[in-house]
Amino acid sequence: LIPPYDGPYGAYDALATVTVGTAVSSITFAGIPSGYKHLQIRAIARSNRASTVDIVKLNLGNGSADTAANYSWHQLYGNGSVAGAAAGSSTSTIELPVISAASATANIFGALVIDILDYQNSNKYKTVRVLAGADLNGGGELDFSSGNWRSFNSVNVVSLAPRTGTLFEIYSSFALYGVK
Repeated sequence: LIPPYDGPYGAYDALATVTVGTAVSSITFAGIPSGYKHLQIRAIARSNRASTVDIVKLNLGNGSADTAANYSWHQLYGNGSVAGAAAGSSTSTIELPVISAASATANIFGALVIDILDYQNSNKYKTVRVLAGADLNGGGELDFSSGNWRSFNSVNVVSLAPRTGTLFEIYSSFALYGVK
């Protein structure tokens, strides 16, 4: 057998997958089991924002998603012509990199790989790192970002939503993995 491309054979367990059949305002993974070192979410997404791009908001929690000002985030991005950075502190969500939106070429989605590190560790705040990119009508953008949830609680709820648009469009897909 050839090990899967995503790491050593058996290092990732598929926990849940949501593929949007009818546009939805958010995706929530709840009841996330313990027993893994990290979590990973692999997603392709598009929002209904009347623009070529939108941002994804990420909230973590234990029992329910925390929406208080307990988050910080940092982002580096580039599109081949321009590089930049953005940040937020004491925010009510972690802002993740760009995804495609309603004015982007039809059927084009942004791709995200989201790592939630040490999600069960009750001795430190939770750290998130993200690698993402989107084709924006023939151009593109690549992003690397990180963020933290300032809580010692373990994570058993993860919620994602578009920042400006109100819905994730049909065929957006989100897969949650436990990393051993």
